Amino acid sequence: MTTLVFGHKSPDTDSTGSPIIWAWYLNEVLGTPAKPVLLGEPNTEAAFVVEKWNLDKPEIIDAVAADTPVVIVDTNNPAELPDAINDADITAIIDHHKLVGGLETKGPIDITIRPLACTATIMHDLMGADADKMPDNIKGAMLSCILSDTLEFRSPTTTDHDKALAEKLAAELNLDLNAYASEMFEAKSDISAFSDAELIRMDSKEYAVDGTKFRVSVLETTAPKLVLDRKASIMASYADVAKEDGVDDVLLFVVDILNEEATMFIPNDLVKGVAEKSFGATVEGDSVVLPGVMSRKKQIIPNLKV
Repeated sequence: MTTLVFGHKSPDTDSTGSPIIWAWYLNEVLGTPAKPVLLGEPNTEAAFVVEKWNLDKPEIIDAVAADTPVVIVDTNNPAELPDAINDADITAIIDHHKLVGGLETKGPIDITIRPLACTATIMHDLMGADADKMPDNIKGAMLSCILSDTLEFRSPTTTDHDKALAEKLAAELNLDLNAYASEMFEAKSDISAFSDAELIRMDSKEYAVDGTKFRVSVLETTAPKLVLDRKASIMASYADVAKEDGVDDVLLFVVDILNEEATMFIPNDLVKGVAEKSFGATVEGDSVVLPGVMSRKKQIIPNLKV
């Protein structure tokens, strides 16, 4: 039976590229039939990467049949995975997020969770010498994942190991790393085709703080004005998104990659309180700038208070 490889819902570049990378490894190196799939439409940056490296866009699925063998990458959170995920035959997890709990397996499995910035970096380590067999398009996917998750090494999640691997891959591909990262971020910044609700859900995770459930969303961009100009309509969409998704409210952060700061939208007193208690911010009006805040995983979610 073919093993499905997938990451989290609302797939970003790492949750799009890493399933492609690992499915290649399973198929071509280990001889295990595997297929990369997505749990939603990839964001604009991920779509750019797929096209740039002439990769086949993985099929989008919304459910996994019972007993289907699966490898989960870039998450271990059941809330970010298909319903009834525990009915599948989870054979491996490769991730770089904290252990959430809630997944159940049918037997012992391989689990690798390491404190690196990117799942693709972990995959390179797991491949060992076999990583040298990667064709250029798989190397390109791996490089793209690292640049995306580290925001070209600006994110505090970046490790020397991630950076060294990215530089190695760029050299092997004869790429100007900075120029390529700029291409990626430009693609990520194009939000013109997306509704306000789609923007809120584009790169988001559900997270509970002392019994209050939030959808925590980030929009990483080199053109923050494009998002800020839509601030009023985006905030007006919070209530509908929260109701449809079964959460209490939305926390949205517009990450300005070049200026290394985030703007948090403040639609109500609950979110205002979160901003003040979590980040020591003084909130005046319907938004607040948080200098140096770049990472949801390291700087946003661990600090959330209500």
